[in-house]
Amino acid sequence: MVGEGLMQKDELIQIHTFLFQLRSHLEQTCKNNGCEFEDYEKIDITPYQVHKSKREHTLAVFKLSKGIASVLSSDNGLGFDKISGRLEQMAGRFMTEKEKEDLNKN
Repeated sequence: MVGEGLMQKDELIQIHTFLFQLRSHLEQTCKNNGCEFEDYEKIDITPYQVHKSKREHTLAVFKLSKGIASVLSSDNGLGFDKISGRLEQMAGRFMTEKEKEDLNKN
């Protein structure tokens, strides 16, 4: 489980990297416009930014996962929309107030 005390930062970055690659694959395969990943783009954290905090990478993992679930739900409707909503809730737990404000501005 991804969480502050359960996973090492390097393991979290590995998951972030995998999800980042999966996103690229889905964008090519599903031919989507990338709008599902706008929230991820707004937080401006990539797996290659190893200097970012564990909390920031955790947030990125949840935002990427939400986008991936959104892409999958729009293609086949197998209940991924519920997963997407839950991942958004989980991401909210790791956002600072400033990040929440910045996200709501756009």
